[in-house]
Amino acid sequence: MLIPFEELAPHSRIWVYQANRLLSAEDQQHIHDAATQFLSGWQAHGKDLRSSFSIAYDQFLIIGVDEQYNMATGCSIDACVHLIKNLEQSLGLNFFDRMQIPFLQEGKVSLLPMQQIPAQVEAGTLNPDSLTFNNLVKNKAEFDSNWKVAAKDSWLSRYF
Repeated sequence: MLIPFEELAPHSRIWVYQANRLLSAEDQQHIHDAATQFLSGWQAHGKDLRSSFSIAYDQFLIIGVDEQYNMATGCSIDACVHLIKNLEQSLGLNFFDRMQIPFLQEGKVSLLPMQQIPAQVEAGTLNPDSLTFNNLVKNKAEFDSNWKVAAKDSWLSRYF
């Protein structure tokens, strides 16, 4: 059961998938169509899952499910990952590259290879207040309040 993303309850489980490149308008339309079709019929053990998705900053696909309505199970989560893998294949991108660290600069996302972070900190390009994304948020409340964070408040704090 697909609902508007804004209507997901604060306790809803969230998965953030970061693309390894900007998503074009065509990419986003393809993702929108595939996610709408999938989530409209997403079920766990024959029970509808109250779910939604959003595309943010032309870079992220966020999927959420209200597990108080019905619980997502291993098989249903696997089906969702299969959707992501199909999107990767059809669009020629990678949603699972964790070595590219996203930063928000002037309203746009830039990806920085992890191995370049120390040099960028030393050069002053990255500082403790640089905005990054916590793609490991667990629920909609965390997503709304703690997805975008200062580098000093993330795992990147070790570099400062």
